[in-house]
Amino acid sequence: MPLQIRSVALASTVEFVQAMVLDGVAQPLEAREVDDLAPGVDEAVVRLSAAAVNHRDLWIRKGTYAGLRFPVVPGSDGCGEVVAVGARADQHWLGQRVVLDPVLGWGHDQRAPGADFRILGLPDDGTFAQQVRVPAANLVAAPEHLGDHAAAALPLAGVTAYRALFSRGDIRPGDRVLLTGIGGGVAQLALLMADVVGAEVWVTSSAPEKLAAAVALGAAGGVSYRDPAWVEDLRARSGGGFQVAVDGAGGDGFGGLVELLAPGGRLVSYGATRGNPSGLDLRRVFWRQLDLMGTTMGSPDDFAAMIRFVEMHRLSPVVDSVVGLGEVESALARMDAGHQFGKLVLDCA
Repeated sequence: MPLQIRSVALASTVEFVQAMVLDGVAQPLEAREVDDLAPGVDEAVVRLSAAAVNHRDLWIRKGTYAGLRFPVVPGSDGCGEVVAVGARADQHWLGQRVVLDPVLGWGHDQRAPGADFRILGLPDDGTFAQQVRVPAANLVAAPEHLGDHAAAALPLAGVTAYRALFSRGDIRPGDRVLLTGIGGGVAQLALLMADVVGAEVWVTSSAPEKLAAAVALGAAGGVSYRDPAWVEDLRARSGGGFQVAVDGAGGDGFGGLVELLAPGGRLVSYGATRGNPSGLDLRRVFWRQLDLMGTTMGSPDDFAAMIRFVEMHRLSPVVDSVVGLGEVESALARMDAGHQFGKLVLDCA
């Protein structure tokens, strides 16, 4: 039976809304009626039209993410309408269509987050729901050229890609850029961003159809990281070293990325889905003057700059598929199998 989802009208009061609740590791998310939310003095309540799924949600359910607590409503990405604001919040947000900056408590240092840093969806209840409560400071007007599903796909992947490329990777027109795991949302948005500023983008994937789709989006080419000779193949096909590589996998292939960097190159790591790296030759790092750097999400300044960049260039995230809020398990299963190309989005209406 399909979920009976109640709508929440602007400035109206309802007793319950639907949320997908996770009670523990390896448990399925269950649809429940939860209390209608009320904002704190500096908060806002957003009636969500769409949310997006991230690997973070999958890792939380698998129990491989830090700081687990249950029950929790996962979900970091969302787009919707502001239906309530607190007494000290900017009242102009009421009725506005917004996306949510998923980074909470970054702090005042642009270089790295502070001690209160956390991400919406754990420990704070997230966007796999009809409503979410967030600090009003985390509201950002949704890009007008994007529909709700595409806008919901933007925040977490977008800020991660933007900070990796620009705040950390310092890419410039004409740079040769390597992006690993092109099926994921971060890599795809990084491809669109790097391409639009005039970089030459190459990609890796284990699936030929994803490599072909990346070329259709603007990549110069790509190779399968499952090929034992992928480093040599990519070096030969690209014609030289890379100024920037952006990686979310780590694992055995990390050393190969170092090999592929040109002198003075930058390798930006935002994840370790394949574990800790092996085969890393530090002599290449210091002899070639390489920069190895990490990045996690992005600051409020990064998020604001990312939104401006997306609006300026009218970029749109690739959406793999859209399912109903109550079908989140099917979206998580598709992600776990690695079948997606782009973002998996939930329709919360």
